[in-house]
Amino acid sequence: MRKISLIGFVMLIVSIPTFAGGLLTNTNQHVAFLRMLARGASIDIDGVYSNPAGLAFLPSDGLYLSLNGQSAYQTRNIDMTFPLFPEDGHRRYYKGTASAPFIPSFQGAYKKGDWTISGSFAVVGGGGKASFDNGLGMFDSMIMGGLAASDELKGLQQLVGAGAVSDLYTLNSAMDGSQFIYGVQLGLSYKINDWLAVFAGGRMNYFSGGYEGFLTATANSELPSIGGKELAGIELDCDQTGWGITPILGADIKLGKWNIGLKYEFMTNLNLENKTKMAEVRQNGIVMPDKGNPLADFKDGVNTPSDIPALLTAAVGYEILPTLRASVEYHHFFDKDAGMANDKQDHLKHGTHEILLGAEWDVTKQLTISGGFQNTDYGLSDDFQSDISFSCDSYSLGFGAAIKMTKHLTMNVAYFWTNYKDYKKVTESVLGLSATTYSRTNKVFGLGVDYKF
Repeated sequence: MRKISLIGFVMLIVSIPTFAGGLLTNTNQHVAFLRMLARGASIDIDGVYSNPAGLAFLPSDGLYLSLNGQSAYQTRNIDMTFPLFPEDGHRRYYKGTASAPFIPSFQGAYKKGDWTISGSFAVVGGGGKASFDNGLGMFDSMIMGGLAASDELKGLQQLVGAGAVSDLYTLNSAMDGSQFIYGVQLGLSYKINDWLAVFAGGRMNYFSGGYEGFLTATANSELPSIGGKELAGIELDCDQTGWGITPILGADIKLGKWNIGLKYEFMTNLNLENKTKMAEVRQNGIVMPDKGNPLADFKDGVNTPSDIPALLTAAVGYEILPTLRASVEYHHFFDKDAGMANDKQDHLKHGTHEILLGAEWDVTKQLTISGGFQNTDYGLSDDFQSDISFSCDSYSLGFGAAIKMTKHLTMNVAYFWTNYKDYKKVTESVLGLSATTYSRTNKVFGLGVDYKF
């Protein structure tokens, strides 16, 4: 029997949703972001991430602390049409679920005169587990196409009808992936004069991920010539770890009712090392040797590039009234300069662009309500998209409130959701045209407390 191409399975890094931000970066590191989004000109404790230079303009000396928890839920949907699928219209639907019931973050800052030292701990990338219980269409179609072209099954197709390849075997597959990038940040802000402050610091990032998947194609027992034989099999159980340092610079310009926040995070060189228990490919029941194994990238000890791209943020805030403030912000992720597995970054049309808008209103001295908008453009292309790692351009909305419980204690509560644009990809092969539509859903709940000693 002709060998079935299984090379597509080597990309089993089921990318985990970044609940806000770029392809690999989470920008929702404080609940204040969820309720307003455009926080790049903030003069508050959430500025530890969003505007660290602005911490030099905190209203008074002392210790500021913040503890936040977020719950994020997402679905990843794949609607695929393939000529050999036996369903009506040759169409199958695959649904993946991803959840992170609790995403913690902590920020702290101590201001003394013109100097402010700050630090944080957060999940700065990834943050959940994605599961496709029924496998993925790209693998189903790959196996079906390989079997349809095999010499052994070509004749048997006549027994069950032309094109009815799926009646000759049973296909079973599933996969899970998890990714977490934990970040510990430390930095120093300095107020140069009444209108200018600067920041220098860095973040240590630690990546921890795990990937498990299997796929089996077994001949149906009613076909005596091949009954019960395993036609193809794949098993993968791999953990990956890695770490890297992100230098960060920032500046804040305060001009009356205007405030301008600037931040630049340098690219983080990150290589992921495999700790693999199983990376096996079988064809006709025979284990493929290491040489030529399409899972070679997942062999134990192999390193894979997964750089965190550089990030530039620029925000302008304006105090419309003493009780009403608004901000506009821009983010650019330099994705095309960051190394990805198999140089996948080369297929992007451009780095990620984000536009953010936000406003907050002090309804009373104890209650502030806010809302915001974010539009994200990734620069996607067909060659960048695949079932195991796809993104969709989107816009996000968030709203919430800050409640002053006491003079020193403030509680933030927020709800944030994302509306994704479907991405359709058409692929041509000897079997005909295949069409895949990618879509996603996302919602995040957040609750946090800020305390000023």
